[in-house]
Amino acid sequence: MLTQAPISVLLVDDEALARARLRALLDSCRDPHAEVLAEASTASAAQAWLREHGCDLVLLDVQMPGPDGLMLAEALRHHARPPLVVFVTAHARHAVEAFELDAVDYLTKPVRLERLQAALVRVAQRLQQREALQARTALQQDEQQAEEDVLPINDRGRVLRVPVAEVLYLKAELKYLTVRTATDRYVMDGTLNDWEQRLGARFLRIHRNALVAKSAVRELDRHALRDEDEAGAAAPDTAQAPLDDGSPTETWAVRVAQVGEWLAVSRRQLASVREALRALGR
Repeated sequence: MLTQAPISVLLVDDEALARARLRALLDSCRDPHAEVLAEASTASAAQAWLREHGCDLVLLDVQMPGPDGLMLAEALRHHARPPLVVFVTAHARHAVEAFELDAVDYLTKPVRLERLQAALVRVAQRLQQREALQARTALQQDEQQAEEDVLPINDRGRVLRVPVAEVLYLKAELKYLTVRTATDRYVMDGTLNDWEQRLGARFLRIHRNALVAKSAVRELDRHALRDEDEAGAAAPDTAQAPLDDGSPTETWAVRVAQVGEWLAVSRRQLASVREALRALGR
């Protein structure tokens, strides 16, 4: 058996007798078996049905009133998951056009049972190829997502894979990046710009030297940062103002959950940080 489930079929032909004959032939086909889900007498009716339903195969006449079978086959190619097409027609002159539209087969009337059975075998093979391709694509996407969901960190000869979900912030310091989690600090190579692109919308740029996980931000407020603070002293472009009593520089900063650290927010990023936090309801 080439396929476990029956091949689901839509019959499209303007002649009721032709549809009835095809249905009877399909009932006699085995290995693979086919199941007729619906019939349509025009290309427009077939398109209307396919907008609401799906099928594996369209058995399609070429010459019909209104839009013909070739026009329908061309339209089907733009569906997100297009059904396969086998043309069934009284004339062989459209065969070249049919295969240019990636038809699986081209049958001439009167259709013989063994010829229809051979066409269904090709359809089953094509469906298996499609499923295999989709499975490989899904696996590649899962592998890519898995790579994007960890930060590879070289720690004294060991390569650690730190889950992105555990990262609270990344901070550029000299030639390296500090990666902060709730329990550890790591140092890694790379640039903040590269990681901003890779991490995407999950992280927020708050300063030219800092990316913070949106989920880790608890508040934005004015805060006095000292040189010994974990977040570091305010940089020249930090949104800051001197305090009246001569205490350390006051600056806009975000508080990072779990570790209670404050990270300075630059003047350039202040508006976008406020907007992002409003969108998060904070």
